[in-house]
Amino acid sequence: MSTKISATFEVTNWDEKPFDEHEGAAKLTTAAVTKTYSGGIEGTSVTEWLMGYADDGTATFVGIERIDGSVGDRRGTLVLRHVGTYAADAAKAELVVLAGCGSGDFSGVGGTGDLLADPSGKVELQLDR
Repeated sequence: MSTKISATFEVTNWDEKPFDEHEGAAKLTTAAVTKTYSGGIEGTSVTEWLMGYADDGTATFVGIERIDGSVGDRRGTLVLRHVGTYAADAAKAELVVLAGCGSGDFSGVGGTGDLLADPSGKVELQLDR
């Protein structure tokens, strides 16, 4: 079974801290982020980001996000892996739904998707089960 989902999100908290800074080297940070989803996904999420910033302010990031919510009549949690970049006031990431990390109706669900935050947030997922 495959389900295509489109949703929007709003960042409700962003707590970013440097974990390594050196003169003349990329700044490395972590960020704990919470979001609220609406549309194809109804719920909330927590994400932990690792980011490396270039001198020009662009960044490369990886993250793990747990969404707790519903898709239609299905309810539970999904865990997403993000790999992306930030440039020109937009974050773009490729997403992978980590099979075996979901719960409830999403237990065993995998899939892929895309994220765009510019600054409003949109996510598209293809869930496979």
